[in-house]
Amino acid sequence: MPRALALLPLLALASAPALAGPPPKPWRSSAEVIAAAPAADWREPAPENLLVMELPQGRVLIELAPRFAPRHVANIRTLARAAYWDGLAVLRVQDNYVAQWGDPEAEKNPSGAKPLPPGLSKPGIEFAVPFKGLPLQALPDRDGWAPVQGFVDGFPMAADPKRNQAWLSHCYGMVGAGRDMAVDSSNGAELYAMIAPARGLDLNVPLVGRVLQGIELLSSLPRGGAALGFYEKPEQRTPITRVRLAADLPEAERPRVEVLRTDSPSWTALLQARRWREGWFVHSHGHVDLCSVSVPVRERGR
Repeated sequence: MPRALALLPLLALASAPALAGPPPKPWRSSAEVIAAAPAADWREPAPENLLVMELPQGRVLIELAPRFAPRHVANIRTLARAAYWDGLAVLRVQDNYVAQWGDPEAEKNPSGAKPLPPGLSKPGIEFAVPFKGLPLQALPDRDGWAPVQGFVDGFPMAADPKRNQAWLSHCYGMVGAGRDMAVDSSNGAELYAMIAPARGLDLNVPLVGRVLQGIELLSSLPRGGAALGFYEKPEQRTPITRVRLAADLPEAERPRVEVLRTDSPSWTALLQARRWREGWFVHSHGHVDLCSVSVPVRERGR
């Protein structure tokens, strides 16, 4: 290959626009940016998109993403309203990967599995959606996984505008619908939460939401010792007490949480605080990536 042609990729990178330098003083930490965010910069998740899972250890709140997987989300709402997950279990925890829950009998003993509720559809493949028209708050930071990265509705998203394709990314706390070898075999009955980022899963499994609170309850569970982290004995599994949509709970029992808007000035300031760190930090990299900036959540009224 001619030397001039070999240099073209490097020249292209060198000509890419650089991010702005450190923010002006007085510098604010991430915690200070979040504490100062006005009420208008926060939003309350819609109750019909908020899944409340109760474990013996506490409560896990999951915000569903109907913009990206509408048919799977419709199934999840049907399953929650039918109390499908009540009495089932967290059946797999694989270190540095996922915590997964559902019916332990569904694969090995289908005749003994809990019946699925009527009206459940076969969602098909929901790995990506059209990119055009999405209200994306893009990150200018370079990304090796996709030409474009950023956030939509508070969810981490990657995209390829040339293919008009956008998809949610497997960052820490994201929730997906497990599938078998057939690419269209997921139906929302078996869900998993990422307890480590794994963007190599992107465009291979439908992502349906994000854990807003309680991911530490899943990430701290004992690891399964068998293949892929599945528990070998039933007594090793963590039982699921109850799963409901917030919309179906009495008003007094509904969670009161707010999520920082990713289209707000506070989010822009938070990204800068994460890029340029001071205080304890000796070196600041001036860079963030899609999975290194989680969207803050707080109790409403704080």
